[in-house]
Amino acid sequence: MSNARKSSVWHVAIGGMLTFFTLGSAHAAGLLTPVGQNTPLAIQDHLVQVVVEDGYVVTEVEQTFVNEGGRDLEAIYSFPVPEHASVGEFTYWIDGQPVTGEVVERQQARDIYEAEKSAGRETALVEKNEYKTFEISVYPVRAGQDVRTRLVYLQTAHTDTGVGRYVYPLAEGGVDEVQSSFWDMRDTVNGTFSFDLELKSSYPVDAVRVPDQPGAATMQLDAGHWRVALGSRDGTAADLDEQIAAIEAEAPVPVTREVRLDTDVVVYWRHTPDLPGSVDLVTYKPDADSRGTFMLTLTPGDDLPVITTGRDWTFVLDTSGSMQGKFSTLAEGVERALGELRENDRFRIFTFNNDVHAMTTKFISATPNAVQQHINQVRALTAGGGTNLHDGLQAALKRLDDDRPNGVVLVTDGVANVGVTQKRDFLELLEDHDVRLFTFIMGNSANRPLLEAMTEVSDGFAVSVSNSDDIVGRLRLAIGKLVHHSMNDVDIDIDGVRVSDLQPQRLGTVYHGEQMVLMGHYWKGGTASIQVTADVAGKNVSYQTEVQIPDIATDNPELERLWGYRTIESLQSQIDYFGEDADVKVAIQDLAIEYGLVTDYTSMIVLRDDVFDAMNIERKNRDRVTNERQARAKRAERGPVSRRADAAQPMYTQPRPSTGGGGGGSIGIVMLLGLALVGMLRRLAANSK
Repeated sequence: MSNARKSSVWHVAIGGMLTFFTLGSAHAAGLLTPVGQNTPLAIQDHLVQVVVEDGYVVTEVEQTFVNEGGRDLEAIYSFPVPEHASVGEFTYWIDGQPVTGEVVERQQARDIYEAEKSAGRETALVEKNEYKTFEISVYPVRAGQDVRTRLVYLQTAHTDTGVGRYVYPLAEGGVDEVQSSFWDMRDTVNGTFSFDLELKSSYPVDAVRVPDQPGAATMQLDAGHWRVALGSRDGTAADLDEQIAAIEAEAPVPVTREVRLDTDVVVYWRHTPDLPGSVDLVTYKPDADSRGTFMLTLTPGDDLPVITTGRDWTFVLDTSGSMQGKFSTLAEGVERALGELRENDRFRIFTFNNDVHAMTTKFISATPNAVQQHINQVRALTAGGGTNLHDGLQAALKRLDDDRPNGVVLVTDGVANVGVTQKRDFLELLEDHDVRLFTFIMGNSANRPLLEAMTEVSDGFAVSVSNSDDIVGRLRLAIGKLVHHSMNDVDIDIDGVRVSDLQPQRLGTVYHGEQMVLMGHYWKGGTASIQVTADVAGKNVSYQTEVQIPDIATDNPELERLWGYRTIESLQSQIDYFGEDADVKVAIQDLAIEYGLVTDYTSMIVLRDDVFDAMNIERKNRDRVTNERQARAKRAERGPVSRRADAAQPMYTQPRPSTGGGGGGSIGIVMLLGLALVGMLRRLAANSK
């Protein structure tokens, strides 16, 4: 590695002793549990490799489980569904050789699995359990032997006001109380745990932080090139020199004793200020005659005007029993959000569980005394009961003042189980009101599809929140969205190059600090003219540039899966609005089989190679996985690559928004460097009770 490399390591300790993974009330996730038994198999190794580059993230999880019992077992491996992630590979080692799964129709996959299990042959099945988890059945787990699996999933990566975020979900979401109370989950690693994240950004990154993980080591390799490693020894933070040595050797961080797997790993990165607004382009087109796939990322300049009038905020807080493990995170964030309001702002607070409770009967001016009084009331709240989400939201939408900007902040896990629970009813409720909904989705097993659909209808935005997150900063980001006017009725027009199958089909509203990501297909390379039009504060605005689209590009085959997944999400939203349609269901199945994706209607089956042949199951996914792995190996040999496409003709004249730039849109240095202390103190206090 280059001698010019800069290194920076942060290590936070309180009282000289903090555990590496804090044991909370939530159960661990990603466990292989024997069917009919209460205790998961022993986790021998848990190796995680993450690469963030070119606008998307590849996460590879390899685990080895050990059957310490005296008989063969069938086991179920459960993994939380990460945010907007598509599973592209599940590999199961049979006779020491890796076998990659293929995607088929859901019931067909289940029937094949049961038949192979009855015949005593090795098989594995990957199914999606609604919005909660990927459930992977494995048979057999031989007595006294181990099972090795590999799961690979893809996600797009974006920044908001110059800050990026990645979550590796480990904490069980806690919304299914029966499941949570039944299993005595084993949440430790007996052998090797390794979490290794590599960030490759063509734009400089000046800070990386891992909240709630005092044992994390970070190293800056170049301006936009960072590595993050986690490791432990005897349950406490590992020696950082040992972690740095592992990074330099490009090896897993060793673990000699137990590591807890019940705390999410959240990684934030912050770009340097005053970077230009930009257009970035990533393409995949294996040859000149084939169809190509592109991902266009637009990061607007900071030219949205500030709103000078006061704002009205309605906070709607879920206090139901499923929020039990998340409630201290909720309360802390709302306290800080109230503290950010100005005196010409007004606020209301509603809470809901089985019923709706109005903490305020009308809008209250955000004076220091009023804010402090209601902060004290929020601190006194406790969680319990069911989730009457519909009535809570309905109460918040009444008696709004049309003459003032209105924002509704909904903090919930979305698991509606009291009163109205059908998704369409929620969408109709939002369609009937002219208000922006800002939703904070709490926990890994939250009903993200419902909450994001509600937010989209209102032209608001949704963010997922882990218990290990900087929820304070994320709430402050939301408040900052109404400090500036938004771009409404956004449209992107591309001429000069034939493009089609664009996703998303509607961009709607873009807020201060947000990026626009557009994916689609093209046939021939060339010069493309791009124009963005929008309405800002009642005025038409327009931005233009020209970019070069290549005729051959082989570095990023994962774009095809990402496009397929986003298209499936769009088709699924049609079902949400209009009900299940046979043609739409078939379209989802066809796309999922073509691009190797596990959905509500398709599953991934692993069989012996000769059984695949006997059943005439085409090995499309195996071939796709091979191509993707070869491309990743090639990319691993180089540093960050610039994807900026408008450098010759910049689309924006202003630099992009960044944190620390003032106003309500700033996360602030305190959030990035100091909130770890708040979270750790809170957990220390909880553990001492």
